[in-house]
Amino acid sequence: MKHWLNALRQLTEPGIVVTMASVVGSGPRETGAKMLVTANAAFDTIGGGHLEMRALEIAREMLLLPAGKLTAERRLQRFPLGPALGQCCGGVVQLVFERIDLTACGMQHYLDCLHTRFYQGADSWRLVSLDQLTAPSLRDAEGVSLLATEVPVPHQKADTCQLFLDEYGHQWMSDPCLAYRPHVMLFGAGHVGSAIVRLLAELPCIVTWVDERADQFPTPLPANVTLELTDTPQALIASAPADVMFLVLTHSHALDQLLAEHILRRAQLTWFGLIGSHTKRSLFERRLQERGINAEQLGNMVCPIGIDGIKGKSPAVLAVAVVAQLLQQWEAQDQA
Repeated sequence: MKHWLNALRQLTEPGIVVTMASVVGSGPRETGAKMLVTANAAFDTIGGGHLEMRALEIAREMLLLPAGKLTAERRLQRFPLGPALGQCCGGVVQLVFERIDLTACGMQHYLDCLHTRFYQGADSWRLVSLDQLTAPSLRDAEGVSLLATEVPVPHQKADTCQLFLDEYGHQWMSDPCLAYRPHVMLFGAGHVGSAIVRLLAELPCIVTWVDERADQFPTPLPANVTLELTDTPQALIASAPADVMFLVLTHSHALDQLLAEHILRRAQLTWFGLIGSHTKRSLFERRLQERGINAEQLGNMVCPIGIDGIKGKSPAVLAVAVVAQLLQQWEAQDQA
């Protein structure tokens, strides 16, 4: 499923961004979830079911209205999920409908800035007027405007979407577009590595994919993936961010061992997974101990990789097991 922001970059016609602006009680998605709706397609999701069906209908009704009218540009609508839509979630959600037309003045620059910052790891906040035809504002974490034009409303630095009134009683949405936090550095562009990257492409993470074989990488690459073509992949390890998670799945056991040694020598190590059997682990432990890696450091090496209970060894099955293991790690970090 294409991320709403990636889909926006490829728009060739007007579209409506639908944002889950507030959720009271149980809802199908979290506050801030989005989808992009065009006349004949939809990208990303606000949770499916009857709510999403109604949102699609409303968005397409807006697209049929003449551009420039407030009713065609912005809308805030409240949905009691149980009484109005028969959904068992039972909560109450408010959806913001926002028309995006790349031919509008400044819109392309606005989206380019937002997209670039998102994939460079920088957080941004969108400020969108809901009852005026004012261009959206984009600000950084300090509240500094990232665009030439600015709107005179206070910066709402919250980690979740907020609806608020300004001093004149006008309604706004403050929408944080927070960069992906989990970062995976994956060594190896073979069958398993490629299968893992295909799954990670749909998840809220960034991936640095490392191999020396340029012909192994698919084109086009997922938007959250950066390539590192290098004959000395071990050189990337020391300069990798402190919170990066390492996955080693190369075509060479000798290279796997070299990378494992460099990873285990890091002062900060969040998580390290190495493809292989229990036999490979025993062999590597013996060899790495001979090279000065101690038992505590070896305890940081996860090998075999993948959640327990999955026995299949095909690339697709291994990829599911490994990505599930990464999801467990990310959720544990969020709760720490």
